[in-house]
Parts: sequence; C-alpha cells; structure tokens
Amino acid sequence: MFSTKKTLLLTAITSALFFGGCGEDQTAKKPMAIPPLAVETITVQKKNYPLWVQYTGMTKASSDQEIRARVSGRLQKIYFKDGDIVKKGQKLFLIEQSQYKSNLQSAKAKKRKDQAALKLAAADVKRYKPLVKDGLAPRATLEQYEAKYGQLIAAIKADDAAIQNAELELSYTTIVSPVTGQVSARHVDVGNLVGYGESTVLTTIVQTDTIYTYFSPAESEVQKIYKFRSREELPAFIEVRGQGEEVLKRKRLNGYVDFANNTVDPLTSTISMRATIVNTGHSVYPGTFVYINIFVSDKFNFFMVPPQAIFEDQLGKYVYIVDENSSAKRIDVTTNLTSRYYASIPTGLNEGDQVVITGLMKVKPGSKLEPKDVTNTKGIMAVMKKNNLIPKEYSAKDDDLTGEAVSK
Repeated sequence: MFSTKKTLLLTAITSALFFGGCGEDQTAKKPMAIPPLAVETITVQKKNYPLWVQYTGMTKASSDQEIRARVSGRLQKIYFKDGDIVKKGQKLFLIEQSQYKSNLQSAKAKKRKDQAALKLAAADVKRYKPLVKDGLAPRATLEQYEAKYGQLIAAIKADDAAIQNAELELSYTTIVSPVTGQVSARHVDVGNLVGYGESTVLTTIVQTDTIYTYFSPAESEVQKIYKFRSREELPAFIEVRGQGEEVLKRKRLNGYVDFANNTVDPLTSTISMRATIVNTGHSVYPGTFVYINIFVSDKFNFFMVPPQAIFEDQLGKYVYIVDENSSAKRIDVTTNLTSRYYASIPTGLNEGDQVVITGLMKVKPGSKLEPKDVTNTKGIMAVMKKNNLIPKEYSAKDDDLTGEAVSK
C-alpha cells in the first residue's frame, strides 16, 4: 500500500516537471520583436550650394625688410627690444654721428667761402666793364674776372650738392623702420663697427598684419576655378590645424585671392597662386603650414550629403535611405566634389530622399528605423552656415540663411 502511494507520487512529480519543461521551451521559442533603430536623417534637395575648394599652403610675410647700415661707423644706440612691434618711421639704431656732422659743417663752410669769393668776383666784373668800354683797361682782365665769376657759380652748385650729400649721410646714421611690423633679434651690439666694406645687416622686420598665403593647384583645377567662378574676386580663408590647435584657439582668417602666376611649373604641372589674408591679432606667423579654402561659385545645383554618410565596398559607394516602410535601403551613388563638410552626389539620389547620417554602424539593409529629420540643424546648409561658409551676397531663399562676409 505504501509502496503504491510512493510510486504514484513520483509519477506525478515527474509528469509535472516534464510538462513544465515543455512549457518553458515553447515560451523561449517565441520570437521577440526587435525595436526600430533610432537614427537621424536629412532630406536631400537639389539646390545651389556655395562651393569651396581646399589646398595646402604656406604663409609668407607681406613685407620682409632687411635693415642695413648705409654708412660706416660705430653703433652707438639701439632703440628697440628684440621681437618688438615697431611703427613705420620709428627709430631703431643710431650710428656715431661726429664724423658726419663734421663733414656737413665743412661743406657748409666751403659754400660760405665760395659765396664770399663770388661776391668779390661780381664786384670786379662790375668795376671793369665800364673801364674796358672806355678803353681804360684791357679786355683780357675783364674776361678773367668773368671766368672766375662763372667758376664760383659752378663751385657753389657743387657745394650745395656736397651739403645735400653730407646731410643725407648724416641722416643715415639714424636708422628708422621703413614699415610697421615685428622686428627680429638684433644682429649687432652697441659698440660694434658697422658698414665698413659692406652694408651690414642690423636686423629684419616682417609685416604680418596682412600675410600672403601661397598655394599651387593643378593647372586643370585653376582653369576650372576661373571658368566657373561667380565673382571676379575670389574670397578665401585659411585654417591652422594639427597640434596645438585647441590650445591656441586660432580663428579662421579671411582674405581674397589676388595673384595667379602666368606660367605652369613644368615639373609639377601646377600654377602658383597667392591669397592676401588679414592676420587678425598677428595669430599666424610667416612660414606656417595652413589649409586655404577658395570660394568658387554658388550658381550650380547639386545633391549634397555629409561625407560620413557615404560608405564604400567592392560594389562601390553607397548611402542608406529610409524607404516607405521605415526600413533601411541601400542606394548606390557616385560622388564628385567633396570637402570636410559635404560631398556632391551626381547619381543615385532623388529629390526628397531621407539619407541616414547617424547610427550607421548598426544599420543594415532592411533594418527597421525610427528616423528623426535634422535637416534644419545638421543639413548641409546648416553646417555651412555654422562654419561661416556662406558669403555675404549669397542668400538661400528656402532656408533663409545668411552668412558673414568672406571677402576683402
């Protein structure tokens, strides 16, 4: 009796465990719905975008002056500290003046002597003219006095020239700055002899309130720039990137292209070009490696997307868009103009397509998406406005965007 009850109890427990396990398996096999992936999108439109091209360049001072000794002597004074900003006409050096002051006094004294002799010669001529006319004195004597009078007039003119030269040499002893700029370290010290046998370099001055940026596009690119430009004067700006950028907090410096060489470099097939840049706060030194951006046009229609939205595999370049079922769809595209901020898409996209720009590492074809349109804040025109890439005259009617001037 007891054995039978024990057997029935074990059978009941075993059945409960068996059927309970079957229920758990059925629950585990039931598929769980994957939530849609939240992504940000921009709606593409074919419209006029301001187009910029970027090159690497090197800055150079707009004026680089060597300050030399134009007369010889002992250096007596230095009026600046190494590295000072000096103004045009400011005194820099003084060379010992005693010799040159003496030369000037000698030249002036000689002129006074010749003027006294001229006065006497004029009196002799005046006195002998009536005597010769009346036959009371020989004509040869009168002619001698007239000749002496003429010689003294010429001597006084030479004296004037000598005085001017002495004054000029004396002025050279005080050396002033020919431009406003930053002075380098002095090359000589007080007490040194300068200008003997050579025009000694005393220091150099660079003018950096405006600087030149030289760059060398390919000859074919230069032709395109001038063919498609929408302005006679091309706006430009430079950027300094790399180490120290965040520390120095250098701002973008604006300017304009003002020179293109008239020959092609036969070794590189490039053309040297130059932009004049307003160096606000003297924040960029001559000889700095920079990126220079040149505005070309805003007269051509493009589809534009952020560069980070474009992928590439063995089949080519592609982007993801949101289809009518809120799923990710791969679209093969081609690209043309590209920069840090945009890439133009000549083929592949249609007006109104929603291009995915975030969460791209998780997106797969057919993935369910929860899109959020951020065209107004992260679209190409919004990015260009944020980075001051819309010249003042440009106005995007659809977005009502305006920018600051990037011109002369």
